[in-house]
Amino acid sequence: MTNIPETGRTSRITIRLVVIQILVFSLLLTLGGRLWYLQIRQGDEFAAEAAGNHVQQVVQPAVRGSILDSRGVPLADNETRLVVSADRTELSRLDDGGEAVLADLAELLDMSVEEVTNRVRLCDAETPQPCWNGSPYQPIPITDEATTQQALQIRERAEDFPGISAEPTAVRRYPSPDGANTAQVLGYLSPVTDEEVAETEETDAPLLRSDQIGRSGLERAYDSYLRGDAGVTRYEVDKFGRVLGESENEAAIAGSNLITSIDSRVQAVVEDELVNAMEVARQTHDDVSGRNFEADAGAAIVMENDTGRVVAMASAPDYDPNVWVGGISTDAYAELTHEDANNPLLNRAIQGQGPPGSTFKVVTTTAAVNAGYDFDGSYNCSSSYNIGGQTFRNFESSSYGPISLGRAIEVSCNTVFYGIAHREWQNDGGIDPVDDPDDWLFRTAHDYGLGERTGIDLPNEAAGRIPDRQWKQDYWEVNEESWCEIAESDREDYEARIARENCTEGMKMRAGDMLNFSIGQGDVLVTPIQLASVYAALGNGGTLYTPQVGRAVVSADGQVVEEFEPQVAGRIPADEETVENLQDATASVITTGSAAWKFGGWPQNEIPLHAKTGTAEASGDQQTTSWLATYSDDYTVVMTIAQAGTGSGASGPAVRNIWEALYGVSDDGSINEDAALLPEPRQDLPEIDDTGAIVPDRDEPEEGDEAAEGEESGEPAEEAGAPEGGEIPDPETDARRDERDEQVSNE
Repeated sequence: MTNIPETGRTSRITIRLVVIQILVFSLLLTLGGRLWYLQIRQGDEFAAEAAGNHVQQVVQPAVRGSILDSRGVPLADNETRLVVSADRTELSRLDDGGEAVLADLAELLDMSVEEVTNRVRLCDAETPQPCWNGSPYQPIPITDEATTQQALQIRERAEDFPGISAEPTAVRRYPSPDGANTAQVLGYLSPVTDEEVAETEETDAPLLRSDQIGRSGLERAYDSYLRGDAGVTRYEVDKFGRVLGESENEAAIAGSNLITSIDSRVQAVVEDELVNAMEVARQTHDDVSGRNFEADAGAAIVMENDTGRVVAMASAPDYDPNVWVGGISTDAYAELTHEDANNPLLNRAIQGQGPPGSTFKVVTTTAAVNAGYDFDGSYNCSSSYNIGGQTFRNFESSSYGPISLGRAIEVSCNTVFYGIAHREWQNDGGIDPVDDPDDWLFRTAHDYGLGERTGIDLPNEAAGRIPDRQWKQDYWEVNEESWCEIAESDREDYEARIARENCTEGMKMRAGDMLNFSIGQGDVLVTPIQLASVYAALGNGGTLYTPQVGRAVVSADGQVVEEFEPQVAGRIPADEETVENLQDATASVITTGSAAWKFGGWPQNEIPLHAKTGTAEASGDQQTTSWLATYSDDYTVVMTIAQAGTGSGASGPAVRNIWEALYGVSDDGSINEDAALLPEPRQDLPEIDDTGAIVPDRDEPEEGDEAAEGEESGEPAEEAGAPEGGEIPDPETDARRDERDEQVSNE
């Protein structure tokens, strides 16, 4: 055994001790540095965060601003309801966690214990509705439908209901003044989601978990004005969640009020007339399809020509917007979204798209004049037009021989516009176009603002469609693969033959495409609001305005926050002479043209009206869509009803009734100014009194006047000039029926 010298052993021990000392010193130094960093360098920041962990906030929702019509009459406001709420903090202090109190409360409110318990539980990823997604430190509403007796019992027996309160609270309501639902225009509210709260945390207007926000219509478009600023009370709490005291209190600021351009009286008339016209159409037999008209959807608009302000906007089918108040029930939501309901949530005035039929001919006429055709020239109105072995028939009118463009609009002659479209197609190179073709028809349609959104202050507006060469190319690229796949198959049916043609030439603009385009058929799509903008521009001399529903925002104390002035969107692509010619031609539609049989006896000298009818053919077993665009010096009225027949036949009586209500015109053509709802556009905002309240103007005629009573009956006005014992026959229906019969016999 080797002996280790004592000095060597001592040296090793010394080295080990030194190493350990260094390690210990390093650890102490590291811990000391970290302690300095946490307590000195970032001490204030962590102190603030620690303090925040002991502060909880309770939100007092702001009173939402009202939505008013142009006279200051509320379309959406708030009503006071008795709301019963539960305080989770106080309930948690009870021995059983408040279970007995909630059971007694359920019995008093005639609700199930399960329902009451579910309403006060907190939401998380695994908890289904109903549950509470707001702060657990603020009162949780259980019902907003408590009776006065129930509220009194809760307050008088406070010892039996600790943590339970019954307080009057502002709740949204839609009062339907004059019977006007205005549902799709107003929209509705619903609670915010956690994602929406997170998205707005860093913005100037962060959302709170207790907020309700607009989901559609004006409630959404003007939500930032209407919502106001919620009040917040901050409480100091201990680690068990018990409140120690109040640390800060910010009062709620009520939302501003929105004054609109809607007139509730006119809105009610428009809604009623649209529904009545649809009901009449459903009782009318369609000789072409062999069944009654479906008339399953429609829309109508009244717009000021010189401002673009919307006076009325109706969409059918509609619904009662109050179903959303307090949270929509599962049954009510299922009913609204059921297939048979035909989507009443859709605002067809701005979202409904369809071929406009002959109402599009003012656009084609403008394009023709711009391309060099003489408005007063001679154009052949034959019964049909043939190209490439295909016959395009003059469904909407008879053969009139050589006529002018104005007369072609008056009698709605398709073949005149077929001929112009065909010649322009040939001038542009036909199936193999020249470089930079003129494309007068497409260019003019775009210059009228078609194929793009009007910019109306309502969400989710549809853009419509102008199927020009670029659209053709894009559409072909999307569908080429599927078309060519069918083309390579052994199928020999009609779809396969079309697919083979489209596979190789689907991007080419064919002559038939141009002919259909010229009369607003084929792939053309417009919305009622787009068509109203076009005809309002004709009415004012050529200026296109951006449609508006919002008129002004007024704060809760009566200060005008913002007033929305009319916005010029551009001018139609027509010179002054062409505009005047189009005005004359559309006036003739009322007096001697395709709408004359529905406007007989109208006081045309006192109140000149202009119109264009449209009957849009549909594919498959779909029936024709009725379009009627009309305008005076002041307003434009447009109505469309899907699967309802001809433009004048289905929509004519209803549109006439709307005009009669606006100007106080009786069935015999006399004018009663006292009965007129809105003989001229309203210029001023409603009065704001000394308290800041908006005073509704009810000096004008109210519902119940002679005109209103006549409209509420739902009966169309008698047609002047009708033969005894019967109605004047519909020339559009007769022409379509005759031509269809001829086509069938030829086949």
